[in-house]
Amino acid sequence: MSGDMGKPLISRRLVDSDCSLAEAPSEPPTVGILGSGDFARSLATRLVDSGFSVVVGSRNPKRTVGLFPSAAQVTLQEEAVGSPEVIFVAVFREHYSSLCALSDQLAGKILVDVSNPTEQEHLQHRESNAEYLASLFPTCTVVKAFNVISAWTLQAGPRDGNRQVPICSDQPEAKRTVSELAHAMGFTPMDMGSLASARQVEAMPLRLLPGWKVPTILALGLFIFFYVYNFVRDVLQPYVQEGKNKFYKLPLSVVNTTLPCVAYVLLSLVYLPGVLAATLQLWRGTKYQRFPDWLDHWLQHRKQIGLLSFFCASLHAIYSVCLPVRHSYRYDLVNLAIKQVLTNKSHLWVEENVWRMEIYLSLGVLALGTLSLLAVTSMPSIADSLSWREFSFIQSSLGVVALVLSTLHTLTYGWTRAFEESRYKFYLPPTFTLTLLVPCVVILAKGLFLLPCLRRRLAKIRRGWEKDNAVKFTLPMDHALAQKTSHV
Repeated sequence: MSGDMGKPLISRRLVDSDCSLAEAPSEPPTVGILGSGDFARSLATRLVDSGFSVVVGSRNPKRTVGLFPSAAQVTLQEEAVGSPEVIFVAVFREHYSSLCALSDQLAGKILVDVSNPTEQEHLQHRESNAEYLASLFPTCTVVKAFNVISAWTLQAGPRDGNRQVPICSDQPEAKRTVSELAHAMGFTPMDMGSLASARQVEAMPLRLLPGWKVPTILALGLFIFFYVYNFVRDVLQPYVQEGKNKFYKLPLSVVNTTLPCVAYVLLSLVYLPGVLAATLQLWRGTKYQRFPDWLDHWLQHRKQIGLLSFFCASLHAIYSVCLPVRHSYRYDLVNLAIKQVLTNKSHLWVEENVWRMEIYLSLGVLALGTLSLLAVTSMPSIADSLSWREFSFIQSSLGVVALVLSTLHTLTYGWTRAFEESRYKFYLPPTFTLTLLVPCVVILAKGLFLLPCLRRRLAKIRRGWEKDNAVKFTLPMDHALAQKTSHV
């Protein structure tokens, strides 16, 4: 490899040492691309827009020349690999062998492998695509990069997609060269080490929302449980014991009754692991022991669980707005009016029910609004603009407020129904009584942790104090500051 490869690909020095203006480079650096597929076309577009001279090597340049930017030169593969020192290999693994005829011309050049295997290929081959390419071209330096960037991101620019570009290679100079190229294109390079990490880098695009798998299964399991439970109570029981056909409730009413249950329980599960973690620290008397793996994973999935809670709560609000539009609701309203006329009642007004419904709806709106604030501030773009104290206050303190509001919303809905025998259908308690169990435990535990004896001890532990340590630890007088940075 020539010594020039250690220099930046694009010189941005426009000022000489004597502070006078210097001329910009007359010719932009040349980058080669082997391949003429969708990714190669998007890559050529981004390179041209970034100020590079692009040479594309194609097996049939006459057919593909119209697909590339006019500033890019499309020619045969043999001619395209002559001048560029950095060449993108934008072909599939099975076509690597077709490039072996170019071995002599590619000697000493940097080959950037941008390919991705399928799931089956990733499991079938022990070596990565980049390692396989390096074995075919031992005289070249292979760099794995840009495989996590989609063709759309290349065309639209890094503003509309992921900016990070994992890069790995056995040659530090080659990695530095490709990193500078990525910077010039507007992306952020991320050093992943040697080429042995290429298999890990190639596995990144194969992951389908890895952090969402467990929370989604949890939410789906809760939804199925509460849906079946509400179906038995609201549909099956009237049909079996009273002969009433209420199966029309399945698409909307039963779903709308199920969604708030799922949202409420999920929200409580966001703060339950923090309570368990604090309890463990108090019991152990130290913060230097690892949490169990299940609790550690639970803590890492709190953001996803919270967003799913907000999603279910939002759907519940939309479904509730749709309830009066149903024909069944109109029929029930007309039947109620006719029944009132037949019983000669001119004014129907129950003060208790009116107040209960007003309070119930108001608490629901407040809870949903607080949940919306939690969801918005969990977005990386918003979270990055907040200080740690602000982020912790919103996600911890306001999160507990949202849980309390949701609990009051549920209690107002239930009112005295938990004490009415007619509400226990098939001897099953009302659904809202089941949902109150976990949230009430969390709220009670949060209240206990506010007691001075527990609050001060937990603050000491989180500042490094240990129960069995011979060194005495005294909490500062202004321990309120420590509390603001140590949330359960």
